Amino acid sequence: MAAAGGGGPSVGTGEDGGGDGCRTVYLFDRRDKESELGDRVLQVEERSDYARFRASVCQTLGISPEEKFVITTTSRKEITCDNFDDTVKDGVTLYLLQSVNQLLLTATKERIDFLPHYDTLVKSGMYEYYASEGQNPLPFALAELIDNSLSATSRNTGIRRIQIKLLFDETQGKPAVAVIDNGRGMTSKQLNNWAVYRLSKFTRQGDFERHIYHYYIHGPKGNEKHTSKEVGPFNNIDIEISMFEKGKAPKIVNLREIEDDMQTLYINTASDSFEFKAHVEGDGVVEGIIRYHPFLYDRETYPDDPCFPSKLKDEDDDDDCFILEKAARGKRPIFECFWNGRLIPYTSVEDFDWCTPPKKRGLSPIECYNRISGALFTNDKFQVSTNKLTFMDLELKLKDKNTLFTRILNGQEQRMKIDREFALWLKDCHEKYDKQIKFTSFKGVITRPDLPSKKQGPWATYSAIEWDGKIYKAGQLVKTIKTLPLFYGSIVKFFLYGDHDGEVYATGGEVQIAMEPQALYDEIKTVPIAKLDRTVAEKAVKKYVEDEMARLPDRLSVTWPEGDELLPNEIRPAGTPIGALRIEILNKKGEAMQKLPGTSHGGSKKLLVELKVILHSSNGNKEIISHISQHGGKWPYWFKKMENIQKLGNYTLKLQVVLNESNADTYAGRPLPSKAIKFSVKEGKPEKFSFGLMDPPFRVGVPFNIPLEFQDEFGHTSQLGSDIQPVFEASGLSLHYEEITKGPNCVIRGVTAKGPVNSCQGKNFNLKVILPGLKEDTQILKIRLLPGPPHRLKVKPDSEILVIENGTAFPFQVEVLDESDNITTQPKLIVHCKFLGAPNLPVYVVDCSSSGTSILTGAAIQVQNIKKDQTLKAKIEIPSCKDVVPVEKTIKLLPSSHVARLQIFSVEGQKAIQIKHQDEVNWIAGDIMHNLIFQMYDEGEREIHITSTLADKIKVNWTPEINKEHLLQGLLPDVQVPTSVKDMRYCQVSFQDDHVSLESAFTVRPLPDEPKHLKCELKGGKTIQMGQELQGEIVVIVTDQYGNQIQAFSPSSLSALGIAGIGLDSSHLKTTFQENTQSISVKGIKFIPGPPGNKDLCFTWREFSDFIRVQLISGPPAKLLLIDWPDLKESIPVINGRELQNPLIVQLCDQWDNPAPVSQVKISLMKANNLKLTPSNQQHKTDERGRANLGVFSVYAPRGEHMMQVRAIYNKNIIEGPIIKLMILPDPEKPIRLNVKYDKDASFLAGSIFTDFMITVISEDDSIIKNINPARISMKMWQLSNSGNRPPANAETFSCNKIKDNDKEDGCFYFRDKAIPNKVGTYCIQFGFMMDKANILNSEQIIVDVLPNQPVKLVPKIQPATPAVSNVRSVASRTLVKDLHLTITDNYNNHTGIDLVGTVVATIKGSNEEDTDTPLFIGKVRTLEFPFVKGSAEITNLVLAENSPGRDSTEYFIIFEPQLPALSRTLEPYILPFMFYNDVKKQQQMAALTKEKDQLSKNITVYRSLFEASNQLLDEMKCQVEEAKLKEAQLQNELKTHNIDIPTTQQMPHIEALLKRKLSEQEELRKKPRRSCTLPNYTKGSGDVLGKIAHLAQIEDDRAAMVISWHLASDMDCVVTLTTDAARRIYDETQGRQQVLPLDSIYKKTLPDWKRPLPHYRNGRLYFKPIGDPVFARDLLTFPDNVEHCETVFGMLLGDTIILDNLDAANHYRKEVVKITHCPTLLTRDGDRIRSNGKFGGLQNKAPPMDKLRGMVFGAPIPKQCLVLGEQIDLLQQYRTAVNKLNNVIEDLNRQLEYLHTPDMKKKKQELDEQEKNLKLIEQKLGMTPTRKCNDSLRHPTKVEMTDCPIPPKRMRREASRQNRIITKSDV
Repeated sequence: MAAAGGGGPSVGTGEDGGGDGCRTVYLFDRRDKESELGDRVLQVEERSDYARFRASVCQTLGISPEEKFVITTTSRKEITCDNFDDTVKDGVTLYLLQSVNQLLLTATKERIDFLPHYDTLVKSGMYEYYASEGQNPLPFALAELIDNSLSATSRNTGIRRIQIKLLFDETQGKPAVAVIDNGRGMTSKQLNNWAVYRLSKFTRQGDFERHIYHYYIHGPKGNEKHTSKEVGPFNNIDIEISMFEKGKAPKIVNLREIEDDMQTLYINTASDSFEFKAHVEGDGVVEGIIRYHPFLYDRETYPDDPCFPSKLKDEDDDDDCFILEKAARGKRPIFECFWNGRLIPYTSVEDFDWCTPPKKRGLSPIECYNRISGALFTNDKFQVSTNKLTFMDLELKLKDKNTLFTRILNGQEQRMKIDREFALWLKDCHEKYDKQIKFTSFKGVITRPDLPSKKQGPWATYSAIEWDGKIYKAGQLVKTIKTLPLFYGSIVKFFLYGDHDGEVYATGGEVQIAMEPQALYDEIKTVPIAKLDRTVAEKAVKKYVEDEMARLPDRLSVTWPEGDELLPNEIRPAGTPIGALRIEILNKKGEAMQKLPGTSHGGSKKLLVELKVILHSSNGNKEIISHISQHGGKWPYWFKKMENIQKLGNYTLKLQVVLNESNADTYAGRPLPSKAIKFSVKEGKPEKFSFGLMDPPFRVGVPFNIPLEFQDEFGHTSQLGSDIQPVFEASGLSLHYEEITKGPNCVIRGVTAKGPVNSCQGKNFNLKVILPGLKEDTQILKIRLLPGPPHRLKVKPDSEILVIENGTAFPFQVEVLDESDNITTQPKLIVHCKFLGAPNLPVYVVDCSSSGTSILTGAAIQVQNIKKDQTLKAKIEIPSCKDVVPVEKTIKLLPSSHVARLQIFSVEGQKAIQIKHQDEVNWIAGDIMHNLIFQMYDEGEREIHITSTLADKIKVNWTPEINKEHLLQGLLPDVQVPTSVKDMRYCQVSFQDDHVSLESAFTVRPLPDEPKHLKCELKGGKTIQMGQELQGEIVVIVTDQYGNQIQAFSPSSLSALGIAGIGLDSSHLKTTFQENTQSISVKGIKFIPGPPGNKDLCFTWREFSDFIRVQLISGPPAKLLLIDWPDLKESIPVINGRELQNPLIVQLCDQWDNPAPVSQVKISLMKANNLKLTPSNQQHKTDERGRANLGVFSVYAPRGEHMMQVRAIYNKNIIEGPIIKLMILPDPEKPIRLNVKYDKDASFLAGSIFTDFMITVISEDDSIIKNINPARISMKMWQLSNSGNRPPANAETFSCNKIKDNDKEDGCFYFRDKAIPNKVGTYCIQFGFMMDKANILNSEQIIVDVLPNQPVKLVPKIQPATPAVSNVRSVASRTLVKDLHLTITDNYNNHTGIDLVGTVVATIKGSNEEDTDTPLFIGKVRTLEFPFVKGSAEITNLVLAENSPGRDSTEYFIIFEPQLPALSRTLEPYILPFMFYNDVKKQQQMAALTKEKDQLSKNITVYRSLFEASNQLLDEMKCQVEEAKLKEAQLQNELKTHNIDIPTTQQMPHIEALLKRKLSEQEELRKKPRRSCTLPNYTKGSGDVLGKIAHLAQIEDDRAAMVISWHLASDMDCVVTLTTDAARRIYDETQGRQQVLPLDSIYKKTLPDWKRPLPHYRNGRLYFKPIGDPVFARDLLTFPDNVEHCETVFGMLLGDTIILDNLDAANHYRKEVVKITHCPTLLTRDGDRIRSNGKFGGLQNKAPPMDKLRGMVFGAPIPKQCLVLGEQIDLLQQYRTAVNKLNNVIEDLNRQLEYLHTPDMKKKKQELDEQEKNLKLIEQKLGMTPTRKCNDSLRHPTKVEMTDCPIPPKRMRREASRQNRIITKSDV
């Protein structure tokens, strides 16, 4: 809709505007097409409101007040009560519409009233007039049109398309320019603003973005070649210009496709950029960029501007008119200027102060300042002319002194000195990108460990450079400049940073210089090449070297000014001083010197003299004195007196001249002067002594020795020479010695000490030893004196006669004493006591080894049958000490009074009957034995009175508690007789004390009591099978009260026995009397068929009765039933390959349908052959319950209905089970084949790219399987061989490419840009889908023929040897080629060109193009032609002419050049070198050398390919390691965002433990009970079936789930399908019982907008504040799958249904909503419903509790924490894979490094060096050009370089490495 100013009365006058205070409104009725076209004028009173205004509108237009319509402004803003006063102004134009968004059915008008701005009158046309003067105005007019379109499309979210059509076809009308865009028009406000002051020309606020034309089309970074050309948010402008002329084809140009505009040239020729920002006064900001265009090899790369040529090409210009050339840039200014991204063509900035060339030499050459271009981008704070051709004041503001320049680094603004930053950047660009120095004679690539780690390598080394026309070679003498000091030396090599190979250009590098003369300066210096002095002559450098060799130090002069001279080989006592030394350094002329020559270097090195005194010992040499003396200028080298030489041994005093800074004793490989004096030092006189190592222990009375050691004053060991009488002193001891020895081992012998020591551990004494005559004559010796050896034995008690009782032991106190009566100890000090006078007496033994004293005792002395006193003897002695006298004692032994015998009695009345030991006593069962007594006697048969002590030692075994009072009276406890006659009681009475152990025992046998009970016993099984008799019998007996059988039955007792029971069949009962057991036997018990269970039988006889319980079990198996199985009447739907819903469980039953618990019954499953079940072939037998669980079967069968039946075999009879019907449906998720689509008509050329392959995985229902991980799809390719079509192990494997935006639907996988093999042949391609770890689904094999590529070169079939010929008469000596077969190959050595016909021209050329004296072919011709037919040419007997010209011993080349008219391109010729000689003998010798050279060249090629492939593989592995490290670091960072930290050590165990824990947590969360839908889902037979509505969505909130499920209760069971065909198929399969909903039958335009706000929001504003948390019911749903389809389904079912908290909130909400719009259905979380018509209440509008919904409820989604855990588990699994991969690639890298350093590889490297050396020697002998220096225009390698091969580099390197690794010595 466009608003235009038009006619009608003007607004604002009193006449047309109504009365005072009234507003005039113009109203257009556009509700329908029939509305009137004109407008209506309404007068609105000043105090009117919206209601009155609406009533006035209805009255004016004749509209009913109840009719619905809206009143809006022309910008579609609805008039309401709130905005009426602000919107309805005087003169406003309004629309009457059905809705706000209604389209205008007819045009309207709007009045605009404005007062023009004065600039519109003053400035209009001024700039257009001056700016376009003398210029073509068309570009400016087009630019203005483009600007307008850009403004109109500024708010477009997609492509902003602008078309300019130049129409010059007069048949279609007058010439015109049409501008078409997809933008928007002006609103009335914008149009008004434009009219006031052409706003679009100046401010354009909000309408412009930063980048217009070049930068607006190509984005902020411009038209970069390496960037993507896809349209994005920063480059969505598409400007197309087309011209239509009569009779000509239209010309169309798209600005995006232009590649030669200046900004594109500037951007793509620049190597680096410098970004900055300028802040001017006010808010003006200018962003700038400077680009560097380097000098490359022989030319400048700064682009030429066709509109501003850098060089003057017109030679006809006047002589006085010329252009001052500024090198690369010429006279052009640096900066072009852009305003809001648009080029302002007539304003440019020459430069700034900080980027102009400096007046003095700066960091970079002056020409570098002319290699920069730039652009300035301003914001809208700078004023431009109205035609946007010039800036008004840009340059003045930028060059103002207050302007602040900052640099932009990595997008961040940094304040720093802009001039310094620019100079450093320009220097860096010059060094990195300019290529001006030519490096030649390549030597190799090395690493320089002397540099920082980041710059150590790689460095290419060269032996020569070419610089400014001069050649510098290794070994050449040079001099440096700008170094301190200046260096003189010879060139060693040149360094260039980078991995180069061969000759290259660069701006600089480094040169390594060996300092000269090397005898004086043994140093290697490395300086930049730029610091070489290119003006110095080599003779000047040689003269300097000779002068420097004149002065060198030669010898030392040593004198002793203060005496104490040290003579050579002198022996001196310790401590003798060495006098002061005066030293001078003399040169060969005898002149004293203090520093090295070399002052011309800016400072020579001073000389020092180092003094060292070295002690020579067995452990090596040790420096004990080290001093350095320097020359004082006025005094010589001087060392002070030395008095500290005290250690014994051999010494050397060494004087050595060293350098001042490094202390080196050599210079330039030569030793500096030195002098050495050898001498020895010995010990002095003894001055003190010490004790040597003594031999403890020291004992009383035992002699010991004291060794002595003597020392001189320095502690050196000395010897005793004179006689000395030692003196001993010690408190409490008497001491004496035998003698003292002299000599080196001095010992005081035989020292004896006596006295008390108090204990066995001894006593410490200070032994003072005095040696008179010594300077230090006294020493204290601390010793510990122990008791001496045993001397006598002391025994207590002292009495000679001792009295003891028989049966007791006697203790003796014994002590062992030495000669000083000290208690002593020693090993094995054992004291014995032997008793004499009776047999079997004990021996007492005690060990006194540790204490020297102890108690001697042992076993009791026991003499048998003693009746009176008896005398014994005791002898005490030490057997190990014969010198100690034994001690004897007399023992008197008395008889014992202890218990000796025990008897038991039973008292009956007044009579006591003795119960002897082991007697048997009969007693009534269950009775008690009373009145048992006992008596005890001693050895003399005297009765012993029982005391309390004796009573405690009496025990009985029939009761744990004994009455002690009864025992004191001689009474025993009563005995309880056992109740069973089978039990016998063993009774025992025992007495035990320290002296004796006595016992007496008897046995009690029970007898039966009176009859008391009837007892029944079941013999045999207690189970009765239904319909059968009890297999065993029931025995009936009579017992007493304790169950002991009594013989009470007789044959007449049978009639008195009664038998009864529920369901008992008495017709078969049989009773029998058993005489031998006195019992009754009952048989034939049977029950009537009924429910199985326990049955009770009652037996009665006289007054006695008893019960027996038997178990009635089911009868024999007769039926077979299914457990927990669906209705068998209907077929069970199951997807092919899936499991059945329930396990198949069968139960054996009898004929009365009772479960028959029969085990081990074989169960079999009968089915058709086309129905396969897994697991299969399993034997099933019933368990103890008669059940057999056949498990859950997976079903495999053709589509349709199938049947199977279960059978059982019992006792060779077949029991048939029910028939099960299965409806087999195809599996939409089971892949069965791969579908491959590609261009079958495409041809496959070697080395090029395959056509695109599109792969889809097809399921059983012929649908495409989606949501497949692309990593599971792979492509294999291999060359066919005779071994068959199976892919070999080394088949090439490719992965699929990423999906593009224009690709087909989901489920398609693309293999693009896969390289065709380089070798011609038949190849096989096969695609695979990895279904699981073990199974791969392969596609059909695609056989492709790889054809040769385009012809490239001419090559021989067999490489001939290098010929060596001469010009003699012999034809054999002149033959160049005997039989040469030439063919054409492509770039990959495949033979091609079979259909080409032409000639091959052979020409001889020399290595120098100017050499005209070249040999001639036979017939004196320079060229020969040979026919080329069917892709080959045969060349036989190519012979030189006799006496042919040519230089002796010179290498020439035969150029075989193909000339093929049918081929448009020129092929690479074949070049054959040969050697020419004038001498036959020399030719024969050289021919042998040539043959050897060819063999060496072949070997070297093989070796080099091996090493190159190994190095390439190593580089690739390093890249893989870096990529793996990067991937591991990225995943670790992602884990950190999830608060998961991985330790640096023990990573894998930690990850595994963490994964296990996370999986366990996730499984626990999944297992937690949550709401689920129990309604069975419909089996998805195909991909067109989504499932039942109840299963399509999930709801988290329980209350919301309850009410929404109830609201949709009638639809929950409905099956949703994608198509009507699928719905119809389900309808047919279920005979119409299943309700279905096809999605393709839904009218989607009426579906609600899921993004629509709730009704209480109007125009984005809150209309009223609701209560009860209203929300659309659909927003509470979450969809696990098929989100888009589910939104369609539930959008239709729920519509705009809203859910709130309760009924009050819902009623309040509806009451407010209906005031403004229609209110949808409302649900409450309490279960209430208000229908859209307002009805609520009643059972039909109240939801039942959730348990009443019978599981027909939406399930709850998986907890969010479970999803978080899933993300963490996925990350951990990825991280584990990344860590494993990192470890594997590091291991592979280490293995490769080890392989490169194996002896075999080192040997190969050595062999390669030797062979290259031999090849060089042979080439020198032959006079040939070395292999590396040959003319590239003549020599062409026969093997294609790997870098030219389009095979992917990784695959190429691996293949090359695999081939070259197996190279052995035999190959070369």
